[in-house]
Amino acid sequence: MATSPVAVVCVGMAGSGKTTFMQRINNHLHVNKTKPYVLNLDPAVVNVPFQANIDIRDSINYKEVMKQYNLGPNGGILTSLNLFATKIDQIMSLLEKRANPPPESTVAPPKHFLVDTPGQIEVFVWSASGSILLESLASSFPTVIAYIIDTPRTSSTSTFMSNMLYACSILYKTKLPMILVFNKTDVQDADFAKEWMTDYEKFQEALTEEQNKGVFGGEGFGGSGYMGSLLNSMSLMLEEFYSHLSMVAVSSMTGEGVDDFFTAVEEKRQEFEKDYKPELDKRRREREQESASQKANDLTRIMKDMNVDPSRSTKQAPRTRGAPMDESSGDDDDDDGDDEDTNDPDNYPDAEREDDDEQSLRRRYRNALREQGLQVEDDDPTIAQMIAQTKRGG
Repeated sequence: MATSPVAVVCVGMAGSGKTTFMQRINNHLHVNKTKPYVLNLDPAVVNVPFQANIDIRDSINYKEVMKQYNLGPNGGILTSLNLFATKIDQIMSLLEKRANPPPESTVAPPKHFLVDTPGQIEVFVWSASGSILLESLASSFPTVIAYIIDTPRTSSTSTFMSNMLYACSILYKTKLPMILVFNKTDVQDADFAKEWMTDYEKFQEALTEEQNKGVFGGEGFGGSGYMGSLLNSMSLMLEEFYSHLSMVAVSSMTGEGVDDFFTAVEEKRQEFEKDYKPELDKRRREREQESASQKANDLTRIMKDMNVDPSRSTKQAPRTRGAPMDESSGDDDDDDGDDEDTNDPDNYPDAEREDDDEQSLRRRYRNALREQGLQVEDDDPTIAQMIAQTKRGG
């Protein structure tokens, strides 16, 4: 059985080298004859150094969105993503067709979907559209988050800890396996980061050294020791968090470490299948059950509004037009000359009849709901629930 393509979603702060990293891994896969399928979700980028198979800019004009809705740069990006998310069914259809080509196709399915995201990381990760895109990907393919970090700008304990907290929040927001990619190692080696993540005492030593140098200031907030104590406590707290991450050092300029990155991607793909997918499936089933329950509650409320009380006894005498509640409506009573109209069961879905079997109930509920503008079929599961509730007498 062919392995499903893995979706690699690249996120990172502005200036972390995310787009250059995308170019490097894209080129690496082409050189190794494993052509990826690339998605660009950054509507504000002017030029990208790689060919995107699906580009948000093809369907969304970022500048026009800003102008039309009177938005700033971040609002324009967010609104563009929201508009693009309305096409998620089309996007997923394209990805699934590409991942499962017909037998007669000569084009091999890709092993990787590469997804580039906006530099305004919070706009993608914490927006509804970002959640929709990520959940849709994860529901069909193994999905891995690659968090790109600017190594030279993370060499101090405070900026390092800020990045780790950011990564922690992304991990628990997306609930997807994550790889920390320390980029720009051609400028500064990332060994210090690996040490700080795996050896608590090494981080303490670096923190103490910075305190002695007066990095946090001589007086007030930093000089009081509060900053050092805070960083020390957070480092201790994040030890468990580090154990769930893969860390790779990469240079997008030279290509160093790219092989290690794809090794980590494969490990995270297996981790997704083993640990994350069952949890995603469980959450999806819970959402479906909640949706079905909500639908049943809505239908019950509608039927009560229509005076179609599912708790009424099926033995209750019918009430036909022109007859009082305590009057028997015999078959021979045709004084009004409108037998066809008054006796048609579809005209009076609220009438109880002696032949009130399951099929009759189903027809009554169906007609009552259709009168309210709801499109339901005879085999709608909610109608079956209402019938069962009626037979139980409530």
